[in-house]
Amino acid sequence: MNTVRPALSFPPELLLRAQGIRVAFFDVDGVLTDGGLYIGETGENLKRFNTLDGHGLKLLQRAGITPAVITGRDSAALRVRLQALGIRHVHYGTEDKRPAAELTLQALGLNWSQAAAIGDDWPDLPVMQRCAFACAPSNAHAEVLARAHHVTKAPGGAGAAREFCDLLLVASGRYADLLQEFLP
Repeated sequence: MNTVRPALSFPPELLLRAQGIRVAFFDVDGVLTDGGLYIGETGENLKRFNTLDGHGLKLLQRAGITPAVITGRDSAALRVRLQALGIRHVHYGTEDKRPAAELTLQALGLNWSQAAAIGDDWPDLPVMQRCAFACAPSNAHAEVLARAHHVTKAPGGAGAAREFCDLLLVASGRYADLLQEFLP
């Protein structure tokens, strides 16, 4: 059997910090999307999602890491996307994100030391500061960037969530195994 050598790598101290993660919290606007608000002429919200990010969320699930979404907004487009990705732990229209995260942790029988989060603005900080591992997209607000353990190279909506997922997969030891499934 061939041993896969992944093309990406992360600093060892970052991987140590991200070990043992069992749930990953995601913000939507500015993380899974570019943060822009697209509003149609009849008032409907449109959102642009990145397929790399979506595949990363699927890979997390396959590796036994539960993706959970906590967002201050709600839209039909978001619900369709998250349903297509099989995301079961979602809190829509949630301004105070910490209690929502605590409900998810309780439902999964986990604690903050087993949690990671990626966010881009102040409402994400109460969750990010409690998690064992916090990440921010490169275009996040300065206060969030200053408090993240890792800042992605990619901006929100353009691969930041995938980089976060990849880092968690490498830290879990599952990245190479999952990659091998796609190689001849």
